[in-house]
Amino acid sequence: MAYTHGTPEWEAAYVQKTKERMESQPKPYIYFMPEWVGAWENFLKADPIYKSVALPDWQGAVVLHVQKNPDFGVDQDIYVYLDLHKNECRSIRIVPSEYGKKGAYVITGSIERWMAVGKKQLDVVKGMMQGKLKLKGNLPAIVRAIKPAVRLVEAAAEVGGSMPDEWSPAQIETVRKTIKELAAEFNID
Repeated sequence: MAYTHGTPEWEAAYVQKTKERMESQPKPYIYFMPEWVGAWENFLKADPIYKSVALPDWQGAVVLHVQKNPDFGVDQDIYVYLDLHKNECRSIRIVPSEYGKKGAYVITGSIERWMAVGKKQLDVVKGMMQGKLKLKGNLPAIVRAIKPAVRLVEAAAEVGGSMPDEWSPAQIETVRKTIKELAAEFNID
């Protein structure tokens, strides 16, 4: 059964699927898979550092757009939607492209660029300013939010995970299969 994004049924099923995957998948979790996204969300919700540096007047979702790369089993683009409001992370979800593209701030990059960000080889704000990551949204607002942006990246690194360049052929096939299942169940295209 395919759920319609934005409905209570979609949300409940997504949360349940993430919980099941967090309980069943081996650690370290694979970056950008539901269990990793769920671990990042849980970390940020409880992170006093993020709460202390987040802007009290911040409004607007930040979306990480991971471009497809079949070499890593990512056969379609992935949109990771961070629902950030004031100084809290309300949720992080993998969402359909039509919804992800509507985020107030959409940061697009290849999986290799996101890997460099995760390994702290590329600063996300500098990456946007250098054109290595593309931003749809207000760059001055993102620059004003440099401390929270840095903390989001630090938190992702602290959650840890298996990076694409570390994936075995079996993990690549797991990624491919997981994305296909998400697409079918949650209309994630």
